[in-house]
Amino acid sequence: MNFLCHAIPYLEHPVMAVSTGIPDFLSVIDRKIRARGRLAAPFVDDANPVLQQVARGVLAHIDDDHWVHGGETFARMNLEFAVQLRDLLPGDAGFRPSFVGHILIEMLLDSNVIQDHPEIGERYYALFDEVPTEEMALAVQRITGKSTDKIPATLQRFASTRFLYDYLADDTLLMRLNQVMARVGLVALPDAVRDWLPSARQEVRLQHARLLAPEGRPMAYPELTLASPGKPEDAKPR
Repeated sequence: MNFLCHAIPYLEHPVMAVSTGIPDFLSVIDRKIRARGRLAAPFVDDANPVLQQVARGVLAHIDDDHWVHGGETFARMNLEFAVQLRDLLPGDAGFRPSFVGHILIEMLLDSNVIQDHPEIGERYYALFDEVPTEEMALAVQRITGKSTDKIPATLQRFASTRFLYDYLADDTLLMRLNQVMARVGLVALPDAVRDWLPSARQEVRLQHARLLAPEGRPMAYPELTLASPGKPEDAKPR
């Protein structure tokens, strides 16, 4: 899952909703700082409400990743996308095609939600003006046992750039994918990938419900409905 789909079930609990993104924010800030489930679990009933909600957000993120990535539909699509990407990336039989397929599925799930339910994207971004970022940073330090002064600025920058909206267009989606490639030390993706994105986008839309309800699990976001697959221009979970 990407940022928005992690947060949607908790939009009425701003600190928890924003904190579902903490593991990913930390991967940008300092990959040596990890918000692990075993570190967060002792704080889920803490008397400090911010610490409690941050811990619950971290655990929700980890739980989501477990059931989404463990689903048959996600595994199948990730493999199919990796094979298709290898055809577009001659000589690249390594990690990059599978990695790109994985994160692309997650990005396009968020894109589906924003496209069909833009009010949910607006509500999510508004949360960043409501949460106590300095207190959240202290909570992350308590959970991880490591300190960083970059969390408030990272949250502010994430909210101001509003880059989730870039997932709606293929050119800007490719740009965001290549930013990830640069961050993890992989070679940038060529324009041929941009030309392939519409077919990937349609497939993720077709499989949206199955991706969010793997192996008979109740649909995580039953109140949301998506438009039928179509052109991107025609065109949010628990």
